[in-house]
Amino acid sequence: MGGRDRFSARLGRRDFLAATGGAFFVCALGERNFTVRTARDVQRVDAAAASLRRPASARRDRVDSLSFATPAPADGGRRREYWLVARPVRWQVTPRGYDEWHARRVPRVTFRALAYQAWSAGFARPLGPPRIPGPTLEAEVGDVIVVHFRNGAEQLRQALTVHPHGVRYNPEYDGAYLGEFTRAGGFVAPGEEFTYVWEATPDSVGVWPYHDHGPNHTLNTFRGLFGAIVVRERGAARPDREYALFLHNFPPQITGADTVLHCINGRAFAGNTPTLRARVGERVAIHVIGMDSNFHTFHIHGHRWRDSAGALVDCPTVGPNETITAAFTEDNPGRWLYHCHVFSHQDAGMAGWYLVDPR
Repeated sequence: MGGRDRFSARLGRRDFLAATGGAFFVCALGERNFTVRTARDVQRVDAAAASLRRPASARRDRVDSLSFATPAPADGGRRREYWLVARPVRWQVTPRGYDEWHARRVPRVTFRALAYQAWSAGFARPLGPPRIPGPTLEAEVGDVIVVHFRNGAEQLRQALTVHPHGVRYNPEYDGAYLGEFTRAGGFVAPGEEFTYVWEATPDSVGVWPYHDHGPNHTLNTFRGLFGAIVVRERGAARPDREYALFLHNFPPQITGADTVLHCINGRAFAGNTPTLRARVGERVAIHVIGMDSNFHTFHIHGHRWRDSAGALVDCPTVGPNETITAAFTEDNPGRWLYHCHVFSHQDAGMAGWYLVDPR
């Protein structure tokens, strides 16, 4: 069954329309804004992105002529090196074709996504297939994160980048397309490589997203070019169980499906989305990151935890590129549902299982 398959009669057209969210989105590219309503509009945006050439570095202000040194680790810190390749991948959003929560068939949606793929040192060999989200980048305070990036999406014919949140970097390593003020790391053409160097400073402790910020970043982030950065205090113990969950959607203009699919880590509907596991007595940390244009909430049945202000919560809100962390010591065994509590999001796929074993 392909991307054009429809849900069974148990989920009718009215339900689809209620679950779609926005019918279109806007991409700003160069001097133009594109309203993306159809797959043909996506092709127009891709063609415009492919036609962009590397900008000449304009120097309209003295800050544009500044040069910057490559950061080094602080005393006692390390270089944490990663090799990432951005590549297209045939991605299955609903590999089982079934929603275990509502016991219903759902379409097996497959489309051409973009994802970051982990490689071994020197780009010697891939360490696994491209995945959504991309590899988690980890560091401790005092370290530098060194990301060797290759744009391996030659068929797309567009510049891509890696842009971080939460860590410290100078303009050379911003990884953002800035029009005529773009530096080298903001325009990595197909087949090219660039090395980003970011500092894990004391105020970087936490969990943050990274994502494409090239000329066509809206469309390519929607396609799956994102991942997580985890920065810990030096010597801090890891939780017994730690998960990073991205709440996002795949628009039908990109997938060819009949509706928006609201996803967790690139999958939709319980049984396809990540199944989380823990045991009673374990320290659990579930990091939840928004990665679309919506506001979401995160709810785990049978559980509550304290937010960053110390208040007890069980359904906090997370906005675009924000992170919340549900951290607690597990004490409640059984099968639990976790989901976004925006009803149209949960019913369109943004839900999964959390399984807790007794001691």
